Amino acid sequence: MTYFLDPNLEIGQVKLRVSHLDTSLAFYQEVVGLRVVERTEGTAALAAADSQTPLLLLEQIPNAVKLPRRSAAGLYHFAILLPNRKALGLSLRNLIRSGIHIGSSDHLVSEALYIADPDNNGIEIYADRPRSAWQYEASGHVKMATIPLDGDSLLAEAGDAEWNGLPEGTKIGHIHLHVSDLRETEAFYNGVLGFDIVAKYGDSALFISAGGYHHHIGLNSWAGAGAPLAPSNAAGLDYFTVQFSDAEQLNHTLERLQSKGVAPSQLKDGAWIVHDPSGIAIHLVI
Repeated sequence: MTYFLDPNLEIGQVKLRVSHLDTSLAFYQEVVGLRVVERTEGTAALAAADSQTPLLLLEQIPNAVKLPRRSAAGLYHFAILLPNRKALGLSLRNLIRSGIHIGSSDHLVSEALYIADPDNNGIEIYADRPRSAWQYEASGHVKMATIPLDGDSLLAEAGDAEWNGLPEGTKIGHIHLHVSDLRETEAFYNGVLGFDIVAKYGDSALFISAGGYHHHIGLNSWAGAGAPLAPSNAAGLDYFTVQFSDAEQLNHTLERLQSKGVAPSQLKDGAWIVHDPSGIAIHLVI
């Protein structure tokens, strides 16, 4: 039977290890605009607007090590996708007010803001342009670039509207990872899981997706060839979730993994866990 990866899959929850939960919660609420929907001793779940579905899970690690950026395989950034350009303009205005350092780029398919949390975890906050406006290379790859963002236009789009945190329709749009070996990683995500390659940047970065999206996962070797996985006592990515549209699609992929010699394990919450060649944990869920 021909295998095709679920075209309607999305990146779901992201779980981070943090050094001080209270500090992180203040940042993710006041600067980013998420809100706490559940909290226990040492952990918290955060969502957007009135949603009860968490986008981000945080766990405090005792005596957590803070790694320098680009020093290990793991998180480069996770990306919060806003439903429209006005929402991105409102976020930009709030980030400016917070005094945090802000990076920005126009990627042609999207407009993006870049910040880092108190543990140096990278965060992208972005809005997509309509798919009808995307352009494609002769290879069929989506055309992306990194050019200056028109921040004044974004702020004008926001107008005088009040910022009330991240709005309804906000979700995790993609995740970008440092990996140990880009060729092995491509063989896993493309050759085993079945993601489509949508763009390449030389021999150092690769972008993959399902269903024609500009990218669900970015992969790069910018932490160096053979970069070790960030240790479990370091602040950073614990796992990210690939969310399938239904049980049939998930089972189809589980069968594909097993046929390729990869044996996922089922967790108590029903998710299936698999590790990529760098050791990064991926949870597969419906």
